[in-house]
Amino acid sequence: MIDFARARRTMVDCQIRPNDVPDSRVIEAFLDTPRENFVPAERHVLAYLDRDVPLGEGLEARALTSPMVLAKLIHAAGVRPGDRTLVVGAATGYATAVLSHLCAGVVALEVDEGLLAAARTALSAYENVSLVAGPLEAGVAKSAPYEVILVDGSVEAVPQALFAQLAEGGRLVAVVSAGRPGRATVHIKSGGDVAGRIAFDATAAALPGFARPPVFAFAF
Repeated sequence: MIDFARARRTMVDCQIRPNDVPDSRVIEAFLDTPRENFVPAERHVLAYLDRDVPLGEGLEARALTSPMVLAKLIHAAGVRPGDRTLVVGAATGYATAVLSHLCAGVVALEVDEGLLAAARTALSAYENVSLVAGPLEAGVAKSAPYEVILVDGSVEAVPQALFAQLAEGGRLVAVVSAGRPGRATVHIKSGGDVAGRIAFDATAAALPGFARPPVFAFAF
């Protein structure tokens, strides 16, 4: 029998605290969120390992982002108690659950119906969470603007549709990986413009729908 509470404490002490996540609110949110509830039953043994956890089979299967990368992304976003947050690629809802402890409300967007059904079950007791089905790259404009947007997975590029849904001063965090090692990037909206900065190197499972648009070039 796995002692999940002990495993969760070990995850926080060994994977999150030593990796530039000093925010006590973020630490407590991870301690208060049972990751095993968001992992398929046959993979419970993997719930607190320092790795992505596959949520299906095959090369294109979605995965829960590793605890360390997720914690660093959330810390980099500077989530405040009054913030309204959008999670793009909510999967089974783990990141959504963590964020629900940190902000006023979370809109969780997922395109995969099977994952969305699992999220509905796992998040049924979370009162400040709304689940939405739809294409990830489109975001959820009807509930915008958001102070924080977390793209929970790697993307080749962040579409303008998501930047448009940021509030003034809002932060969008994502692992951007386009033909090179992934880099966690923080985008901040100021004066209507969005500027990005690299926060740290990171890897995460790719999200569908975020291929970089083809660039036209003259052939010689």
